[in-house]
Amino acid sequence: MADFSGIVVLITGAGKGTGRLVAEAFAAQGASVAVNDISPVNLVQTEANILASGGQVRAYVEDIAKKMPIQTLLNSVQDDLGRIDILVNCAEVEPQASILEMDEWDWQRTMDVNLNGPFLLTQSVARIMKANGGGVIVHVGERARGPELRAAYFCSKAGLAALSAMAAYELSESGIRVYHFQPDNAGEAARQILELCA
Repeated sequence: MADFSGIVVLITGAGKGTGRLVAEAFAAQGASVAVNDISPVNLVQTEANILASGGQVRAYVEDIAKKMPIQTLLNSVQDDLGRIDILVNCAEVEPQASILEMDEWDWQRTMDVNLNGPFLLTQSVARIMKANGGGVIVHVGERARGPELRAAYFCSKAGLAALSAMAAYELSESGIRVYHFQPDNAGEAARQILELCA
């Protein structure tokens, strides 16, 4: 596996699940890891796990669905760690309700976190990466389909796939690689993402 020493990685949604595993994997390979989540309780555990393993980590509590918190997050990471070389966007919400019963707030919140946030992050982080000569952006797409009622989730993730494809096309000339990663196996996701970013 690649050595990420000297590389700064920002992972959103790092308080649990795939985001936490990705953060721990990058830290184990020498990266300086900036972990973000809306829940400080979850981030405390992620930070503790990485520190206990001798890794380098800083935690940032912000809501990545809105532009101002995103700017605060990115400014803080740059102030603390100097740069952002890799962004892995794992933040997502997943309400389960039928189309007939879906509350408008849940629908909009899903779009804000799963699609609007990645757009704003891509736009802002790409400007930073372009100035630094390049970087890597990974958006984590939908998990395996199931029988659950998840219309809002799947619609937002379809949009994320399209956003990733267009960003990959537009940003390649700036030395920025953009990937849309769909995890088949949660246990393998972190390793596969590290391979994409190598």
